[in-house]
Amino acid sequence: MTVRGDDGDIRGGSEVRGKTGGDGEALRGGGAGRGFPRRTNARGEHPPRTGTPGKPVLMVLAGSLCISASAVFVKLSGTSAGTAAFFRCAIALLVLVPLALAERRTAGPRAWRLRRLDLAAGVLLGIDYVFWAAAIHSVGASIATVVVNIQVVIFPLLARVFTRTPVPRRFVVATPVMLLGVALASGAVGAPAAGSDPVTGAVFGLVAGFGYAGYLFLMRLGGGQGHTVGPVCTSTAAAAAAAALLGGAWTGIDFSLDARAWGWLTALALVGQVLAWLVMTPALPRLAPNVGAALLLLQPVMAIGLGVAIGERPTASQFGGCVLVVLVVWGVGRGSGRRGARSGS
Repeated sequence: MTVRGDDGDIRGGSEVRGKTGGDGEALRGGGAGRGFPRRTNARGEHPPRTGTPGKPVLMVLAGSLCISASAVFVKLSGTSAGTAAFFRCAIALLVLVPLALAERRTAGPRAWRLRRLDLAAGVLLGIDYVFWAAAIHSVGASIATVVVNIQVVIFPLLARVFTRTPVPRRFVVATPVMLLGVALASGAVGAPAAGSDPVTGAVFGLVAGFGYAGYLFLMRLGGGQGHTVGPVCTSTAAAAAAAALLGGAWTGIDFSLDARAWGWLTALALVGQVLAWLVMTPALPRLAPNVGAALLLLQPVMAIGLGVAIGERPTASQFGGCVLVVLVVWGVGRGSGRRGARSGS
């Protein structure tokens, strides 16, 4: 697999570790760029280093909260999986297109090779949205968000295979515990919530998780390069097309919605699509794959709390799974924080 480097050359997958984001930070590991010369900007100056990963961590957490709320918006809208997925993207484009055009005037056009990554990522995101909305109807907003986070395992493995990014031993050890927490929270292990369909919901959630992991991986490869809105806009347009095809063929897309449904779908688009990904897209390339994936795993925990707020009642074992997830995320992030501190000293 090849990726376009900063100087316009085509480089092998192993070289992506030296690719820089929009602020000049190397994407290797946690962004320290050890072993690679520092990049210079157009004037030959060295951009300032950021010795701590704190800002991108906070940005990913903020984006995760927005995405966690998305499941609640889907459920409250009362619409089908195809309808929710399509309008989530279509309404968001009304905001993203003008912002992307403005960014293009200031930052210049985005390279076509990078736009192809954005388009491919968007197709996977559209598949994720349709199956995730279907999982919400099967097992509830909070539990569907838990199950889809199988991406926490897939994402670092994709990075390992295609970009040779090392997977720390701490993450390898923590992965089975993460999966146990996800299984408990979904109801696949232990007692499921009354009225849910955990098997169907788990299948839909797993398919969505694979699509989500692929989206995150491709967006990380194409991240930076001075563009933030453009990649989100392109991937959202591709996701709308994919959701229209898949969702239209599966559940249909309903255009005759009442004011309440339109209101929740608008909130879904503005919070869960525009705000969430404008915050997360520039932050994810600055974090090591295992750190980013672990932080994103907080989404199901936040979703559990929001689900309770709208009347969902997970069982004790499901709550226990969420607690387990929080502890594992804290452990992985704590170890990564130590490494980041050493690299920045």
